[in-house]
Amino acid sequence: MNAVHNQTWWGFALRQVFAFENHLRAHLMQLPLTMYQEWHQLLFAHWPVPPEMLRPHIPAALRLETFDGVAWIGVVPFHMRNIHLHGGIPLIGAHAFAELNVRTYVRHGDHAGVWFFSLDAASRLAVWGARRFFHLPYFYADMHTHREGETVVYRSQRRDARGHPARFVATYAPSGAPFQATPGTLEHFLTERYCLFAADNHGRLYRGDIRHTPWPLQPATATISENSMWLPEWQRPTQAPLLHYAEQLHVEILPLVRIS
Repeated sequence: MNAVHNQTWWGFALRQVFAFENHLRAHLMQLPLTMYQEWHQLLFAHWPVPPEMLRPHIPAALRLETFDGVAWIGVVPFHMRNIHLHGGIPLIGAHAFAELNVRTYVRHGDHAGVWFFSLDAASRLAVWGARRFFHLPYFYADMHTHREGETVVYRSQRRDARGHPARFVATYAPSGAPFQATPGTLEHFLTERYCLFAADNHGRLYRGDIRHTPWPLQPATATISENSMWLPEWQRPTQAPLLHYAEQLHVEILPLVRIS
C-alpha cells in the first residue's frame, strides 16, 4: 500500500471511529442509566472562605450558598468500589478506584447541591467517561491509599496536564461515634446534598440527582502534610479544617438532566 493510499485508509478508519463514538454517546445519553457506587473511608475536610473568592468560578445560573454568610470549600478523599450500572453491569476498568474532590455548595431553584472545582481519580477510563458523559472536571492522578488500623493513609499526585499541578498527602481516622447531622446545623449544610451540578463546554448546565441514606458521620482527626488541591489563584487557608469521617455509603447516581 503506497503512502497516499495508506493516509486515505487511516483517514477513513478514524472517521468511522469518531462516528461510532458520537453515535454511542448520543445513544447512552438517552438511556435511563442509573449508576451505583460504594464510597469508603471518606474524609470531609472543610475550610470557611469569603464568598467572593468562589463566585467567579461558578456559573451565573447557580447561587453560591453560604452558612451564616460564609462559603465553604471541601476537600474530600475517599475510595470508590463496586461501581456498576442498573442490572449489576460492572464498569470494566473503572469499577474501583481512589478519588479526591474539591467542592463547594450551590443552589438552583429548589435544589441544593454540590459544585465541583476538580475531581481527581486513579482510573483513566473513569476520568474519560466522567468528562465525556457527565461534563465533570475530572483529572487523572497517581493515588495510593491503605489502612493502618483505623487510620487511613492517603496520597494523590495529579498527572493530568489539563489541570494545575496538585498534590494531597494525609492520614486521617474517625475519633468518635457515628451520628446523623441535624437539619439546620453546619454539618447538615455541608454533607446532606442530594444532587450535583455540571456545565459542558458550551455553558449548558446540568443537574444529576443522587440517592443515599443520611451520612453516618463521625468526628475525625487528620494530619494533612500536603494540600495543593485549591485553585492557584485562591488564598490558602491558615486555620485548621473542620473534619468529619464516614466509613461507608451506598449511592445511586441518576442520569443528568439539562436545566439551562
